[in-house]
Amino acid sequence: MSGLCQICFDIPAENIYIFANLTNLTYIMQGKNAEMDDIDHALIAELRRDGRASLSDLAGRLGLARATVRARMERLQASGEIAGFSVLTRGDVMASPVRALMMIGIEGRGAEKTMARLAGIPAVIAVHSTNGRWDLIAEIGTSTLPELDEVMFRVREIDGVVTSETNLLLSTRRAASRRMS
Repeated sequence: MSGLCQICFDIPAENIYIFANLTNLTYIMQGKNAEMDDIDHALIAELRRDGRASLSDLAGRLGLARATVRARMERLQASGEIAGFSVLTRGDVMASPVRALMMIGIEGRGAEKTMARLAGIPAVIAVHSTNGRWDLIAEIGTSTLPELDEVMFRVREIDGVVTSETNLLLSTRRAASRRMS
């Protein structure tokens, strides 16, 4: 243990994990101030690709020992880097196969009223206020392009909407859900 103290300087022993990985020893600091290294980023990328992968599968893909992967996952969860796991259901991706973002410019100070009207349209999934050229962004989901066209027409008819631009979402890659604090 005296060698460990010389290597780690002033880091308390309870904040250090030690892993034997073939011939080299690696220490990883635990806690909120710990930096993520390339292996942590690779592990998170693998979990985003397949959140149900077993520890053994992850270890094989990353070229690490299973115990190393488990300890890193526990550390990433404890530090808040991994905030949770989620499931993507068929309903999440199939209910509205035609999806779009509609950027909206409004006149005057009617943002709250316009947001309330937008939120009342069933195809509008979410409404975001923003800065820059556009005042609001509406996320829209419909079953068909003609339905999307109808929703866009309804939005443009709302009092105070003076301009808009719509972009179709062709594909989506979801990152792990993040908690905003």
